[in-house]
Amino acid sequence: MKTHNQSSQPVLGSSPSEVSGKGTPGPEPNKHRGIRGKIIDALYPLAVGRAKIKHKKNRKQEESKPITADQIRELIHEKKLFEAGQHLLVIEKESYDEKSEGGTRVDRSEIEALYDLLKQQALAVIKTSVRIAPTNPELLQNTVRAITEQVKEDERAALEEASGKASSPRPRKWKEAWKKTIQESVAERMQVPSFDVVDGLSATAQSFLHMGKTMKDDLILVVQHIKPHYSKDFQVCCVYAECYYQLFSSQLEAIAEFELSGGDNTLLLTWVQNIYPNEIKNHPVLVKDLEEANLGSLLVLKQIKHLEETYLINESEFLKGCLARCLEMEVTRWRQGREPEKLHGHFHSELRIDAIQAVYGGQKRAKDITPDLGKQIVPLLLVEFSTFLQNYKKELERFTRENRLNRYFEATVIANINNCLSFRNHAEESMRPGQDNTNQQIFTVLNDIQNAGFDVLLQGLFQELQPLFKMINQKTWFSCTEIMNKIIACTSRHMSTFQTLEEPFQKAIVGKIHLHLVQEYITRLVKKKVSLKTAEQQNNLSKIIHKNASLLHTFCTENGSNATWLNPVLPSLAEIIKLQDTNAIMIEVGGLASSYPDMSKKHLSAILYFKGNLSSSDTKGILSVLDIHLSTRFPPASLFSAIKPS
Repeated sequence: MKTHNQSSQPVLGSSPSEVSGKGTPGPEPNKHRGIRGKIIDALYPLAVGRAKIKHKKNRKQEESKPITADQIRELIHEKKLFEAGQHLLVIEKESYDEKSEGGTRVDRSEIEALYDLLKQQALAVIKTSVRIAPTNPELLQNTVRAITEQVKEDERAALEEASGKASSPRPRKWKEAWKKTIQESVAERMQVPSFDVVDGLSATAQSFLHMGKTMKDDLILVVQHIKPHYSKDFQVCCVYAECYYQLFSSQLEAIAEFELSGGDNTLLLTWVQNIYPNEIKNHPVLVKDLEEANLGSLLVLKQIKHLEETYLINESEFLKGCLARCLEMEVTRWRQGREPEKLHGHFHSELRIDAIQAVYGGQKRAKDITPDLGKQIVPLLLVEFSTFLQNYKKELERFTRENRLNRYFEATVIANINNCLSFRNHAEESMRPGQDNTNQQIFTVLNDIQNAGFDVLLQGLFQELQPLFKMINQKTWFSCTEIMNKIIACTSRHMSTFQTLEEPFQKAIVGKIHLHLVQEYITRLVKKKVSLKTAEQQNNLSKIIHKNASLLHTFCTENGSNATWLNPVLPSLAEIIKLQDTNAIMIEVGGLASSYPDMSKKHLSAILYFKGNLSSSDTKGILSVLDIHLSTRFPPASLFSAIKPS
């Protein structure tokens, strides 16, 4: 006993740290420990376990304590709609479950009132979705989760109802209410506010501009900020898109029934045919979702066609007015007696720029709406352009008749000839199949303007040349070199005037000079004043003609003539005069007639008159070549038909 008591004393005297196992390490458990330590060691885990069990039981009791209607109502007012909805689902199940026991059920009328409040608050949030989504996504997400749970419960109840197992007043049509709320939200956002006049736009134009912009901006926001909160089965983008589309389309259909101004008609057509399909339906953010929505056109085809027809008429009238104003301004500049401006060394008129821009602008505006409309308008614009050119031609004719004393008369004529180049290029670029008549009218008028201008510019030169050519006669044929030099010198003095023409017109007018010089020379040949009896005389005259032909050719070519078709005629006439063999002459005549089919027997007979040693029978034989020869080539202009033989 003594031994036992002595061994127990150290344990009874242990510090709290040793008893509790804290502090410095003691002996191994259950070894060399007193009775008290063993008792504590044995009872401590049991006490801790009981405390935990009691805590869990209290916690479970707390959690299982039913929530009250007031608490749910408070959650709803705090916008914790998802949490409120979950509690409502629990008490709804307990209330309508016949097998449920207990006296804590919430009155069914109270449940329905809570559901009405929940729906009211949830739909109020949905109605403001577009506004709050970027700034308060948490509220929207919570609301969408609440609605999603209720929709699922409606779907479950609908299945039970179909099988005859319905036990509650469901379905409560949450999804239908959600869609209707979105429709109301869209209607409010698409409502047109009162506008002040802005940039000359009518109230009608501002209304559908507002609706179109709202539709585009809101749908982008739906895709970026609202769609992520919904599950796929809600098809939220399609629902919103269909609401905006139906409202916008119905409004535009109503507007299209009225007689619109030109600007409103154009703007409406642009929205329907260009902005809506390209900038809304094919917007990078929207294209995928709107393809699923499968939206149609904003207007029916009949209305679109009517808008297009009206647009084409309006644009034609607009172009007519623009071109008339352009021409009026140009005529005013002519009469003011000011020298036309020069551009790159050529006389220049603003008319070609203004007129072509007006035509091009009309075509571009139509093409910007739709490529097809751009094609439709081209022939109409060309008709107006053709009418403008005809009026332009008349004004030029009046100017050239009444203003020859104008200091800058020739410069003004040249500037207007230069206009023809730009007008022709534009007409050629705009040519389309089926417009041959209009195109021909345009090119005919431009040729008339160009040639009339050339005639005015060349009139003075040709008057100066006439007495010089008359100096070539039977007495001077063999000594006309000096006369030809005077003719070349006179012509050369006028060439500087033509350098202010555009290059194609420089070549063309020198070509007309070339033609005139050759014609005048041939005119002197066919006067039947000289008959040469010997081959030597005929050969000498042939040499002179060859020399003069070379002189004319060199001068005209150096000055830019492109009338190369004139080159063979004088050398060929010289050969006919030179040749003595009838068959050789007939061959030469055949070649000449082939190149110049307007040469008559009178012309040929006048040339053969030089050949005084040619018999009448040989002459008839040579002339008969013209009876059998059929030309397959036609020169750019008449040569012999403008020459009257003696």
